Amino acid sequence: MNTVAQLLARKSLFLVTIDPKAPVINALESMAEKNIGALVVMEGNRYMGIITERDYSRKVVLKGKNSTTTPVEEIMTTQLPRLAPSDSTEHCMELMSDKHIRYMPVFENNELVGLISMSDVVKGMISTQRDTIQQLQTYISS
Repeated sequence: MNTVAQLLARKSLFLVTIDPKAPVINALESMAEKNIGALVVMEGNRYMGIITERDYSRKVVLKGKNSTTTPVEEIMTTQLPRLAPSDSTEHCMELMSDKHIRYMPVFENNELVGLISMSDVVKGMISTQRDTIQQLQTYISS
């Protein structure tokens, strides 16, 4: 069984963050610059939530708000389930599927240690299946 810790090990541990008071346009510029779909919202060292492209499209564009005057805190997603590094990737995928979530924060001892995306989970499962196939091919060949 693979764990969230293994997913985190495959990706950069550098989290891209934004202040909750920053305008949404700054979040969009950061996401575009880094080619990512979500930012972690931090007030100092305190985790507040995340802001995603989905938040922008549903809470700014569709509501007729202005991305230069709307603060991140007004549209960010809060109250997400928290993952632990020891959680299984299967548990992570179930939560993401059941709650229609694409990004989840990972905490260890109440400290944010990473952000997992649905893409990370899928890539991890593909890698595991590829490894299993390789092991079976090696076993059959020997």
